[in-house]
Amino acid sequence: MSFLALPRRVLSGTNTFSLARAYSTKAPPTSASLPPSKQKLIPTSGSYPKGFLVSGISSAVKKSGAKDLALITSPEYPCSAAAVFTKNVFQAAPVVASRTRLQDNGGKGIHGMVTNSGCANAVTGSQGLENAKEMLEALDDLTGHQRSSLVMSTGVIGQHLKMDKILKGIQDSKQALGGDHKHWMDCAEAYMTTDTFPKLRSKTFQLPVSGVEYRMAGITKGAGMIHPDMATLLGTIVTDLGVAPGLLQYALTHAVDRSFNAISVDGDMSTNDTVALLANGGASQGKIVVKDVTSKDYEAFRESLTEFAQDLSQLVVRDGEGATKFVKVSVEGAPSFEAAKTVASTIATSSLVKTALYGQDANWGRILCAVGYSGVSEIDPTKVSVSFIPQDQSEPLKLLVNGEPEQVDEARASEILKMEDLEIRVELNLGKEKTAYWTCDLSHEYISINADYRS
Repeated sequence: MSFLALPRRVLSGTNTFSLARAYSTKAPPTSASLPPSKQKLIPTSGSYPKGFLVSGISSAVKKSGAKDLALITSPEYPCSAAAVFTKNVFQAAPVVASRTRLQDNGGKGIHGMVTNSGCANAVTGSQGLENAKEMLEALDDLTGHQRSSLVMSTGVIGQHLKMDKILKGIQDSKQALGGDHKHWMDCAEAYMTTDTFPKLRSKTFQLPVSGVEYRMAGITKGAGMIHPDMATLLGTIVTDLGVAPGLLQYALTHAVDRSFNAISVDGDMSTNDTVALLANGGASQGKIVVKDVTSKDYEAFRESLTEFAQDLSQLVVRDGEGATKFVKVSVEGAPSFEAAKTVASTIATSSLVKTALYGQDANWGRILCAVGYSGVSEIDPTKVSVSFIPQDQSEPLKLLVNGEPEQVDEARASEILKMEDLEIRVELNLGKEKTAYWTCDLSHEYISINADYRS
């Protein structure tokens, strides 16, 4: 991941992530048609940052007529910010346009983000880049602040945007802007492609020194083509806390390494992935509050952001295409954070592990096999332990202890694997570092969804 340190009030850019998902022409399911486990993930209220106005409308890009154009604006206060982009070589036009805008912003700050779903504007050549620039200019005109906008797109690759509809939609969105829960829900719905529910979160938090209450809100999308660095995933997090741009980038890097870059659905990396973090200082009339990377306030903000990003990113896994299970892979006792993450990632992306989870088969040898080929040279087979941890707080099931297999209770293993949520815990006994990775199973339905994606 590479970063761009830009002046105060300007976004710092980052280079991570991947492509926007091809858009399904089918209309999204209604909340009433969702299983209870997903219905409970849709918020009915929220606490949203001061100074931000948002909207989500249909510009008729999607054949289904579903919402497909989202605006997030800070009309009064310029935002300092940080961003992370895909590492995919075929970077989409909106990725190129936004990165360039961040570099050329001239210290004016960012006032808005426009996102469309239904067309990725990826692999679209020079015309695609011109279309992305037109979207930026249209949002600049709407907010009244030139060269102060960012753009994201998600949908089918290799198709051009219907610019007449997009530009009219941006103009029409001005009347739809607002700051209440309904506006935020509309905005989240406009991000969706194969998602089965809008992924929106908000929260309040305090800093230890100032004691003032601040707010944070975030929207993400993604259900397939999900794998670090960032996969077919878009995300925007905003806060009304004023944070210096460089510090904001440090905080985002820390948070993304432990959230959006620690999830996997299918191991495929996309071309449009972007996660942006905007801080407008709306709770302090636009003033920068957090300026010192060594301060307790910065540390508290970073940890609050990390927890928030983890919550958001896990919604993507819970909505994984065809997924029936939400699985946390924990690796403890590693010699370094990087080693722990490598082992966790290898387990989480193993097709054999994921299909065994779908089949409710306690084939823990597949987990151990993944640990063995992870490439972490320090691993000592005689020190490794593996357990299933049920999420109902009942007794863990030990599978391997210090390299020695346990007499596994198959009935108990089957009981745990029938649960929707479970944890695979691996202890390396090589150090004190640990991390977690979130994944899902791999089902017949995943194949059906992706075989029928554009039909």
